[in-house]
Amino acid sequence: MSESATGDAHGVTGGAGPATGAAGRAGREIDPVAAGAGDGTRAVRAGLPEPAKYEPTLPGPVFAAHYHLPGDPTGPYTYGRDENPTWTLLERAVGELESPGQGGAETLVFASGMAAISAVLFSQLRAGDVCVLPDDGYQALPLVRAQLETYGIEVRTAPTGGDAQLDVLDGAKLLWIETPSNPGLDVCDIRRLAEAAHARGALVAVDNTLATPLGQRPLELGADFAVASGTKQLTGHGDILLGYVVGRDPEAMAAVRRWRKIVGAIPGPMEAWLAHRSIATLQMRVDRQSATALAVAEALRERPEVTGLRYPGLPDDPAHKIAARQMRRYGCVVSFTLPTRARADRFLDALRLVDDATSFGGVRSTAERRGRWGGDAVPEGFIRLSVGAEDREDLVADVLRALDASAA
Repeated sequence: MSESATGDAHGVTGGAGPATGAAGRAGREIDPVAAGAGDGTRAVRAGLPEPAKYEPTLPGPVFAAHYHLPGDPTGPYTYGRDENPTWTLLERAVGELESPGQGGAETLVFASGMAAISAVLFSQLRAGDVCVLPDDGYQALPLVRAQLETYGIEVRTAPTGGDAQLDVLDGAKLLWIETPSNPGLDVCDIRRLAEAAHARGALVAVDNTLATPLGQRPLELGADFAVASGTKQLTGHGDILLGYVVGRDPEAMAAVRRWRKIVGAIPGPMEAWLAHRSIATLQMRVDRQSATALAVAEALRERPEVTGLRYPGLPDDPAHKIAARQMRRYGCVVSFTLPTRARADRFLDALRLVDDATSFGGVRSTAERRGRWGGDAVPEGFIRLSVGAEDREDLVADVLRALDASAA
């Protein structure tokens, strides 16, 4: 096991120094008890340093631009853009969730989800390479596509549903998967796509934001990278911007690390500490939000004015069969369409327990008409509803009442 906070010769003052060198990057030696633990136990204890007398169980954030560094720089902490003890503990925690019980996975945290996405794409691709993206993914992906193309990288796109990206894989260097897709909630078969991509010599990255590592584990399904915005349900309080990349290939992850160093897309120590603290409640939040999201989806299914209802946990959802094979929880987001833009706006205005706000995954429910941003190929009345931690009966009643009120 790694050294305790006070026993680590390379630690910083305050008892926050985690294991050093490669162990600090890839995580502690795997504890077989923790490896077989349940999700709640793992979330509560993920990334914690070895107990040390008189030290906090989760050390506070380390604010440092530089460290004492006599002689040759052989330790893990030299300069604040490269490493930080608070990041290290968070990276261990995320790695233990995305790849529990397995050694060799490395995690890197970033200033935002888009920073993490960009780090994978721009560190792995070169001029002349081919990249495959979903055409129904996060609305910033078209901006990413335009930037990739300015660097001489060919970008192909296909929908998430029906594993349609298989049709454009030949010759690709990297396949980018987003499942469930945002905001349409389509699902693809990660294992099938990963096997097909690897057979063609392509790397596979999976955006795991909507699912969280408690919903699915892309690395176990064959992906080379699991990437996510920790801004959303992972941290769950709508007060942190954060992203991460997890991968097992040392060379590929070294390139991602180098990109982070070059562009400086690093999280602040306070954000990293808040994120780690928040992960302790992840299983409780995810279970409650998923159960309530299913109840909301079932209630919406009975409303004649609602069309295009999507939630992978509904047995009759087009994605349910694949989702049930690879997902352990179906997430907190429900999407549906109301007849007109005006009806959608009235619905959002009538809600009392749901904030009209973007993003998703927080403990307070949010909803928005996605068409207001542009960039998503959705109808004007399309609603993305993120279910929070409110009581199930209260939230369902509020949604149904707002539908009634918006009909006038």
